[in-house]
Amino acid sequence: MISKEQKSAPLNTKNKLKNIVGIWVLLVCSLLTVSNVKAAEPFVVKDIRVEGLQRVEAGTIFSYLPVKVGDTFNDSKGSDAIRSLFNTGFFKDVQVRNDQNVLVVVVEERPTISKIDFTGMKEFDKEAILKALRAIGLSEARYYDKSLVDRAEQEIKRQYVSKGFYDAEIVTTVTPGERNQVSVFLNIEEGLVSKIAQINIIGNKVFTESRLKEEMQLSVGNWVSWYTKNNLYSKQKLTADLETLRSFYLNQGYLEFNIESTQVSISPDKKGVFLTIKIFEGEQYTVKNIKLGGEMYGKESELMALIPLKAGDIYSATKLNMGTKAIADVLGSYGYAFALINPQPDLRKEDKTVDLLLVVDPGKRAYVRNINVVGNAKTRDTVIRREMRQFESSWYDGEKIKLSKDRINRLGYFTEVDVGTQEIPGSNDQVDLNVKVTEKPTGSFTLGAGFSSMEGLVLSAGINQENAFGTGTSVGFNINTGSINRTLVVSQFDPYFTDEGISRYTDVYYRTSRPLYYLGDADYTIVTAGTTTRLGIPYSETGRVFVGLGVENLSLNTTQNTPIQYQKYAAQLSGFDPSLVDGTANDPHLGIYSASSWNVPLTLGWSKDRRDSALIPTSGLYQQVSLELGLPVAEVRYYRAYYQSQFFYPVTKTNVLSLNGTLGYGASYGVNPFPITKNYYVGGIGSVRGFTPGSLGPQTYNQTLGIYQPIGGPSKMIGNIEYTFPVPGSGTDKTLRFFGFFDAGNVYDGMPNFSGLRYSYGLGIAWISPLGPLKFSYALPMNTTEVDHIQNFQFQIGTTF
Repeated sequence: MISKEQKSAPLNTKNKLKNIVGIWVLLVCSLLTVSNVKAAEPFVVKDIRVEGLQRVEAGTIFSYLPVKVGDTFNDSKGSDAIRSLFNTGFFKDVQVRNDQNVLVVVVEERPTISKIDFTGMKEFDKEAILKALRAIGLSEARYYDKSLVDRAEQEIKRQYVSKGFYDAEIVTTVTPGERNQVSVFLNIEEGLVSKIAQINIIGNKVFTESRLKEEMQLSVGNWVSWYTKNNLYSKQKLTADLETLRSFYLNQGYLEFNIESTQVSISPDKKGVFLTIKIFEGEQYTVKNIKLGGEMYGKESELMALIPLKAGDIYSATKLNMGTKAIADVLGSYGYAFALINPQPDLRKEDKTVDLLLVVDPGKRAYVRNINVVGNAKTRDTVIRREMRQFESSWYDGEKIKLSKDRINRLGYFTEVDVGTQEIPGSNDQVDLNVKVTEKPTGSFTLGAGFSSMEGLVLSAGINQENAFGTGTSVGFNINTGSINRTLVVSQFDPYFTDEGISRYTDVYYRTSRPLYYLGDADYTIVTAGTTTRLGIPYSETGRVFVGLGVENLSLNTTQNTPIQYQKYAAQLSGFDPSLVDGTANDPHLGIYSASSWNVPLTLGWSKDRRDSALIPTSGLYQQVSLELGLPVAEVRYYRAYYQSQFFYPVTKTNVLSLNGTLGYGASYGVNPFPITKNYYVGGIGSVRGFTPGSLGPQTYNQTLGIYQPIGGPSKMIGNIEYTFPVPGSGTDKTLRFFGFFDAGNVYDGMPNFSGLRYSYGLGIAWISPLGPLKFSYALPMNTTEVDHIQNFQFQIGTTF
């Protein structure tokens, strides 16, 4: 094996020789040129003539020349003239001579670069590399300098090596063009990333090598390395792993831990990387005393309580950092924008204890002068500023600044949000806040097809703009078609319908539903058409109440194959006697009924979201309550209440316990029964996995079709327990995870009860894919009956529960 240092030694020697030779060549050329001048006698310059110019203006030459008309030209001024013109970098050759007391300056210009391009480069972004080359002076429209091109080659090669591309080759081609211009082409052959063949950790005594390797991102590879890429070497990953090892030991109390050396070797075929990490563990230390020092403005007891590390505990850097950050945050909430907390450990090696002194320096109390918003080319300033909870000309408040950043992030219009503090020169009590955002496309046009385990082939199309004209208002038009549900929706959402932050959601919809198991009954449909407007009123940073009103028309068409309960409901709405509906010859219409009714639903709701993420929550609580009431101004009079609670608890850094509970209850308060179009359905992923979607609860036997058909019910109860953990070998990656689950739930005619619950358990995998969150599960129902419809494998595109 050849070490990295051994490989670089001959290359460094070669570069030094090239530099020495280049300096000598330049020196000799200058001496030869100056020797022509020295041969001349001093003379008074009558005129100055420049020859050889192509792109450089003559005035540029005159501005750099240390000689003017009327001056006496001699050897010293000749040397100064040549040196001055060479230093401009515009020329690769300069000569001066006397032509009958006319100073003639003959130059040969360096060519300018008309184009820089790359071929074969896939690992790096072209614009990022061009920007880096501009920083070293190599760019289009500048003068060509071979030394800069050589430097660029070496830098790009170094970047490839840092990412594990040890076999990368770079060949530069310079092509002359018109008007003394050249094109520079860097032809790159990247090769393959070198894979890690072996990782050795030397010096460990307390923890085994395998335990330490569990903390590292890099590994020799496993069955998921094709996805995690953790067996592909890069310098950045190694640096991060070394810091992870350091943090691991410091969190276990090993304050003397040190990484003594790191060796990276490459196999002769440049395909394998060998890592050797030598460490010194030292002794484990216990905290003996913790004290606060410095200026605390009488809040010592309050600040001391924020430190989770206590006397008698094994030293933990993480707990100490949590404490110092909490203290800085508290001081920041009082306006001390630049508070510093400096831990000073005093090691007592004789008894393996440490005394900690945290010196608090709050600095000057500051207030925010200006809030500057940058990076928003499309989004209007007001859309961002209205999310700010820190105001101009008020005291600096760290908590409000963090809250402001979180609120801007939740808008969904930006890929990055950074809120930085900038000191104001000449002032020690003022700061400016710079809110820097990176916008992402917020409009989309979709036209495609998908497949659902519930509905088969689903076609969809839509136009949506989440940030229409940069105002923060969302508008959309969507249509999708499936064998069960078909939808046409036009919607508009204004998050700031009023300046106080009241939101308004309005939609106009037309939905056709043909519930599962009735697909052989082509005439059985439920059609809902209407419009709804809902207002959301915030009462805290995480809580909101809702009130909405809508108008909708419900129509129901049945056949003799439709369940008797649905036929009776349609008959009653149509003015017929429901007692005659029995599916026999006594039924005057043989089950063929059509019913239409109007509904004016009033919705009231409440929600509180304290989750750390809506996409991949790992901690926090989410709750929502809603009540839908069919007002007595229409024929359909009912109420339907709904409650959901989700709780997420991080068991470890990568493992999460999730709990979900849902209750729903509905009833009629008028002459007509509870509308079957408002029935709940339970079963399938998202409720009780292992049962076919919508199949649990009350059922009826269809003699014509010979099957049991679910009819839903006005109430439901669901409970879910999930334990999520990373795919073995994937480290801390959250985009691909396994989960085990236990589900319980059912639909009821009356009040929910625990005795009627159905259960299932199983395993699944969750993947945050480019299409959105995907969830696949395999479930085993526990207490099945002969009427159940089982579907062990199911998948879903959507949220956690």
